Amino acid sequence: MTLFEAVGGEPTFRKLVDEFYAGVAADPLLRPMYPEEDLGPAADRLALFLMQYWGGPNTYSAQRGHPRLRMRHAPYRIGAAERDAWLLHMRRAVDRLDLPPEIATALWDYLERAAYFMVNAMEDPAGPA
Repeated sequence: MTLFEAVGGEPTFRKLVDEFYAGVAADPLLRPMYPEEDLGPAADRLALFLMQYWGGPNTYSAQRGHPRLRMRHAPYRIGAAERDAWLLHMRRAVDRLDLPPEIATALWDYLERAAYFMVNAMEDPAGPA
């Protein structure tokens, strides 16, 4: 059984993503990274990606090709603050799913690794000039 099946399939991933984007919508650091007026297209892309990654249908790749996550996010500055804000909203979303602990841990471990992987801007240890 895939994690996709174990969590209840598409409805669970849609709920995760909806909860996540509810936080992003009001986040002054993250919201500017989503140029579309409506967060719906971004939410759909993330849901399709996560469903495919965890063993669901390959709709994401069929529509968009290889995920190329770093390339698709390259236009945006993603530093520690952006990563941490993303993780904050995603942690709340995962917690709201009320998944069995072993499944929640597997999902969270992946999401946390992915967030760290997306960082493309190093912080200046001396701070602003």
